Amino acid sequence: MTELTRIASANAPAAIGPYVQAVAHAGLLYCSGALPIDPGTGSIDVTDPADQARQCLTNLTAVCAEAGTALKRAVRTTIYTTDLSAFGAINTVYAEFFDGEVPARTTIQVAALPMGATVEIDAIVALA
Repeated sequence: MTELTRIASANAPAAIGPYVQAVAHAGLLYCSGALPIDPGTGSIDVTDPADQARQCLTNLTAVCAEAGTALKRAVRTTIYTTDLSAFGAINTVYAEFFDGEVPARTTIQVAALPMGATVEIDAIVALA
């Protein structure tokens, strides 16, 4: 049986519930949904969906680095948004993090997200 390694990065916001930022198992890193929380303030400091997506992806980048990998090695992501009209703006920011090598992805509109966020992103990332 392969070990589970729980990942906690001080450079990303702590989980806001009974879960960890990520779990590494069998060559993959399963990242919990990242909210657009500024790790320095512990709050959501931006309201624009594109800026929220950028903070989510920055937080995921920190979690990946803690696990010894990079977000650009993602094999799948899911974007949750309360505002699907921001799809284009979110896509523009999202593309900046993947250098043209984008993973499989699903985008889902939801009624609400924790802490009043507009965007949340989770990822499955190949370990280096």
